[in-house]
Amino acid sequence: MNRRALCLWLVILIFGWQSAGQAQTRSVQIVTSFPPSFFEPFRTAFRARYPDILVEVVQRKTTAAVADIHAGKRHDTDLLWASAPDAFELLKQAGLLAQLQPRATGAPETMAGYSVNDPAGRYLGFAISGYGLVYNPHYLAARGLPVPRNWADLAAPAYAGHIGLTSPARSGTAHLMVEALLQSLGWERGWALWSAIGGNLATITARSFGVTTGVARGRFGIGISIDFLTEAGSAEGEANRFVLPEETLFAPANIARLATSPNPKEAELFIDFVLSSEGQKLLREPRIGRLAVSPAAYGPDETPPHLSETAGLFNKARFDAALSAGRYELVNIVFDEWITFRRAEHARLWRGLQVMEAALLSHPDEQAAHLLTQARASLTRPPIAAAELERPERFRKLVRVPRGLAVPEEQSRIETGIRSVIATNATEAAASLRQAAERLVAAGWAGTEGGLAEGRP
Repeated sequence: MNRRALCLWLVILIFGWQSAGQAQTRSVQIVTSFPPSFFEPFRTAFRARYPDILVEVVQRKTTAAVADIHAGKRHDTDLLWASAPDAFELLKQAGLLAQLQPRATGAPETMAGYSVNDPAGRYLGFAISGYGLVYNPHYLAARGLPVPRNWADLAAPAYAGHIGLTSPARSGTAHLMVEALLQSLGWERGWALWSAIGGNLATITARSFGVTTGVARGRFGIGISIDFLTEAGSAEGEANRFVLPEETLFAPANIARLATSPNPKEAELFIDFVLSSEGQKLLREPRIGRLAVSPAAYGPDETPPHLSETAGLFNKARFDAALSAGRYELVNIVFDEWITFRRAEHARLWRGLQVMEAALLSHPDEQAAHLLTQARASLTRPPIAAAELERPERFRKLVRVPRGLAVPEEQSRIETGIRSVIATNATEAAASLRQAAERLVAAGWAGTEGGLAEGRP
């Protein structure tokens, strides 16, 4: 081989190698809260269509992903793929999501009273999530418990110690359900119901998956969850069932491209695929089992529940994602300080109230009834009054801070105030319960359950 031919061969070799390397470096990184059983079929199908694009999936809880993106820790991430629309709204308000063009899916503009796509075009709905209750039928039958039919049922004394939930600070799914009740019932009535449900909790799990797994294993009988997680824990225990409460909540699961996306073309192709006919039909396969936004993804005999006429509480008014985003961390802080971090004491106080309210039926006492009314008022009074929400700017800068780390000064003052009110309310409730117990015992009540006769509610 002469010198000229050798040089030509080297040039071809070098540039050919570079071209091959460049072809393999096309990629897209997705941060998602969805399990592998959901995203792996999409990754496989997308790679079959675009074999030169690598798909990297990073699993993070929605709340953690939002915190990371806010903190600028996701420079390599292209897409956020998750359920809770208020989490996307939070990122949109911070200017962290790119502008997107709607895809032609045939979906109506709204479903169950909620816009399928963000009207401002920063995130797109690809599926509809039903939020409700997962339950273990064998667990409930063994204890003579009926299947709850609405959210208020969960506050009934019969369900004390039989319910599991994730903290809204650790799960976008849980956060949306907490916020939805606050919006539908109003701030004070909504928190009153969450306090009562909190008193019935058997545990607060670390992740959304822990709820369905706990139900399947029989650790508790009922979990507050999302439809597609129903079967997530069934492989480890008995088969779970899912019920949509009478006050059904449906909301879009979404996909968005980050404003800092390093691979925008590849990211847009992935969004195209998720919202394509193939992607929408993939959602309907039994291994995924999601409600697609495209009507064409359903068979002729299927009537998707989110497209039916449901007159539930949550369908009467549109969920306000912007309102939720403005108080996102406030809701998390109130829930954790009130219910998560004080769960044992909270449950004990509620159990004392439930037992003595039942005792009143056989041992009527006007003063005891008044004291129990006071105790209930103390247990259901939120640490932030509705009137304080009229100054929303005070709460917009609250951030997620892991326990043990330094909290911004203004946030520290807010959290200290919240804890102080909660502690005062608990002290007042305990005092009212002790006095009520004394009155009931004097009226002939044995008061043997939980040491209530001895004044230890």
